[in-house]
Amino acid sequence: MRNTAKITTAALAVGALTLGLTACGADQDSGSSGASAPLTVAATPTPQGEILTYIKDELAKKAGLDLEVKEFTDYVTPNTAVQQGEVDANYFQHQPYLDDFNKKNGTDIVAVPNATVHLEPLGVYSQGVKKLTDLAKGATVALPNDTTNEARALKLLESNGVIELKAGVGYDATPKDIASNPKNLQFKELEAAQLPRSLGDVDAAVINGNYALEADLSPAENAIAAESPKDNPYGNFLAVKKGDEDDPRVQKLAGLLTSPEVKKFIEDTYDGAVVAAF
Repeated sequence: MRNTAKITTAALAVGALTLGLTACGADQDSGSSGASAPLTVAATPTPQGEILTYIKDELAKKAGLDLEVKEFTDYVTPNTAVQQGEVDANYFQHQPYLDDFNKKNGTDIVAVPNATVHLEPLGVYSQGVKKLTDLAKGATVALPNDTTNEARALKLLESNGVIELKAGVGYDATPKDIASNPKNLQFKELEAAQLPRSLGDVDAAVINGNYALEADLSPAENAIAAESPKDNPYGNFLAVKKGDEDDPRVQKLAGLLTSPEVKKFIEDTYDGAVVAAF
């Protein structure tokens, strides 16, 4: 028993020493991470995950970036994962959403400067008219019923001159905030995914780009009006926890996301349902 105990004690000591050396090695590795460490980015699958995968497969190696893509299907986890340090960055959201998320959750996630990549434009579709101005008086227009997209839809209608919103209305506008409605348009609020199916029942519908594409509607060819990507607050961007904006890996990815190659990939892949915003 005494010999066994001595052997066991010695083994434990060696094990502890090994663990200590390993830990030191791990510390050294983490301390030297910098530009050579993998950059893990959270994203929703389409189009963000697809764009990042294109960069990973075609552009990252040449740029000296080790990119890992982690996909999520919800709009909450990518931000909490960044805040908690589980991923380095995310790419899935626009500024009004991020502002609201930070306010409600006490997080400090920020957009990376000069890294706004794309817009998924809302478009107005109709089976009866070819121009918004051709809508008859009393026509019914379907709108997405979630806060962000309903406000976007109303602002799109305003920018095309068919309604006027109250002065100072922000990104949470509803039909109650309409100040002028010369055509006396009627509004039908529906879940965004249901809007393409509503086209046979309404005079026009404002539809998100991804849902339009799923319904074989081309934003470039079928929309009678669409959002412009220029100076649009709904552009999707690369985001990080505050203080990480200058990470050299983040800066490399920001450059790739706004490269001519990615712009061409977006144009060739999404048929106007996704528009480069740079």
